[in-house]
Amino acid sequence: MSGLKKPLEGVKVVELATFIAGPCCTRYLADLGAEVVKIEAPNGDPLRYTAVNEGRPYGDQEDTSFCLENAGKKCIILNTKTPAGREALEKLIAECDIFVTNWRQSPLKRAGLDYETLKVKYPKLVMGYISGYGEKGPDKDLPGFDFTAYFARGGVMGTMYDVDSSPMTPIAGFGDHQVGMYLASGILATLYRARETGQGDQVTVSLFHTAIWDVGLFLQSNQYGDSTTQFPISSKIIANPLNVARKTKDNRWIQIAMPRYDFYYPKFMEALGRPDMIDNEKYYPQTNLQANIVEFNDVLNAEIATRTLEEMEELMLKADLPFAICQTWDLLLKDEQAWASDALAKVTFPNGQERTMVRTPVIFSDTDLPPYERGAFLGEHTKEVLAQLGYSEEQIAAMIEAGEAADVKRIG
Repeated sequence: MSGLKKPLEGVKVVELATFIAGPCCTRYLADLGAEVVKIEAPNGDPLRYTAVNEGRPYGDQEDTSFCLENAGKKCIILNTKTPAGREALEKLIAECDIFVTNWRQSPLKRAGLDYETLKVKYPKLVMGYISGYGEKGPDKDLPGFDFTAYFARGGVMGTMYDVDSSPMTPIAGFGDHQVGMYLASGILATLYRARETGQGDQVTVSLFHTAIWDVGLFLQSNQYGDSTTQFPISSKIIANPLNVARKTKDNRWIQIAMPRYDFYYPKFMEALGRPDMIDNEKYYPQTNLQANIVEFNDVLNAEIATRTLEEMEELMLKADLPFAICQTWDLLLKDEQAWASDALAKVTFPNGQERTMVRTPVIFSDTDLPPYERGAFLGEHTKEVLAQLGYSEEQIAAMIEAGEAADVKRIG
């Protein structure tokens, strides 16, 4: 235990965002020590109601999804459409360093919460904005989810599958988590400048652009027209067959990763017990291989299919060759390295169930990991936060009575 101060202690963040990308970003800021106030509408963040999608118990007694994105925050309920609710929101923004939202541009501008309006009143404000498709262009106002803006239109689902198969089945949060962390990096850079110069800015990250960045290496390669970069393609004709997952004798999959084909090929053939192939000019060097890729793929598949996963793992380790077992999630939850590297943590929920939770992926050497606690119940901190803003007990009670704010609401 070092006791070193967390990087963002003293920084105040207001979140007016739902689902995953925005909340993921502010959850990370909370992990770094920021005080994050999450403002929810009276019915709460829709993520509180997706239990069936994730096959988990309904209700806030064991809401692993909400906790993943919202641990470490204070959650309050404000009806920002009422004058008193809007006034409280304005007070929170006036006191904060960072404001994060994923509202679409039209309602944001109607509410006077767009950056151009806010920066006049709060020039040091750092605003983090998440959108589906960006702030410019003909489709800037389209609704965006990672299934659509990231996976589909962003070139992931349409390319990254074997042409003889079908597009992958996407999972919620995959693109959102990347957007959230990219946004956090921009926010932190802007916060540094704001403290140095007094000038804030808006940081915008979209699901669409994030996907384009994520596939950027091969997106750029695609324009040269080579058949090995025209995804979706058959795994049999990928330019480097030493970067392809292979099935073992016991019907498991092992991913080998040898991007420098000419460097690794002799070592791999030796490890497989095929020194006779090392000098085979059809397969080596890589420039010769291109005319014989399908044949070589058949050779590799047949060779690896003679070994179990355990046997392949042993020979790869002995030869110090890069690989990984293609793990299913039930195995990943038990992965010794995941636990040893602090990727996972145990959390006990109010119903007494202990569940494995995932930590944000940035670890410091001299700053202690934050305790992993459940996310707040809907409206759990409404009274506390309003009191900190200077509202009296009577004023808070009146706001709750009028529906302008709300106290704890239980779900399920």
